[in-house]
Amino acid sequence: MYWVWIRIAAAATALSGVVAGLVVNVDRAARQQELLGDVLANYFSLFTIVSTLLSVVVLAVAANWSERHPGTSPEPMGIALGMAAVAGPIFLLGIVYNVLLRGLPSAIALGDSAGIALLDKYAAEVLHVVMPIYFVLDLLLAPRRRALPWWTLAVLVGYPVAWITYTMVRGERVANPDGTTPWWYPYPFLDPHIAGGYRSPLLYIAVMTVGLMAIGAMIIFIDRYRARRAMRGRGRPASGALTI
Repeated sequence: MYWVWIRIAAAATALSGVVAGLVVNVDRAARQQELLGDVLANYFSLFTIVSTLLSVVVLAVAANWSERHPGTSPEPMGIALGMAAVAGPIFLLGIVYNVLLRGLPSAIALGDSAGIALLDKYAAEVLHVVMPIYFVLDLLLAPRRRALPWWTLAVLVGYPVAWITYTMVRGERVANPDGTTPWWYPYPFLDPHIAGGYRSPLLYIAVMTVGLMAIGAMIIFIDRYRARRAMRGRGRPASGALTI
């Protein structure tokens, strides 16, 4: 039962990171006289923000189910699939940020006050460090996790593919809020205008998709392994551990 409160705390922490980032973006938009509506639309189109908000919803639903259904039975397939579907993107965000982006200077932050700079740092650490670590712990330690069938790997990459499609279509249809370009992409490596065409962005997309598939396969493998161990611990035959 204690894991219910851990998941609730994780959801609240994730939401606080999103709110902190929102305050930072609104403050910067005001100082730079950017269109607030466009800034907000862009903020809530970021892969980091969409993934984190989805994780908040899934964690809240999972915690609510566990609180209402105490016991040792595995969580429902929908919750297990939801947890895996949000964990993959969160893991990818943590890897990319901490391996490639940590420590890079941010030109847009030069005019920040001390408070805004602190909020910016808080949001970055929560969204790219704290939440990936939490989902690792949930994957390895949370009770009642259900084994997923291998076909669900296609579902796990479905949301990121949908986000990429939305982003690439939207990018040419919205202007940069600062007025410098008639297009806007959330990340430079997806911007075909910077890369000199779509070849480079498509290559990045392919690499990200392969990475997400590898992460998804790892999640499924660990969940299935833990399910087998749990069944053996309850004295059930290992041969009947997984029927999916």
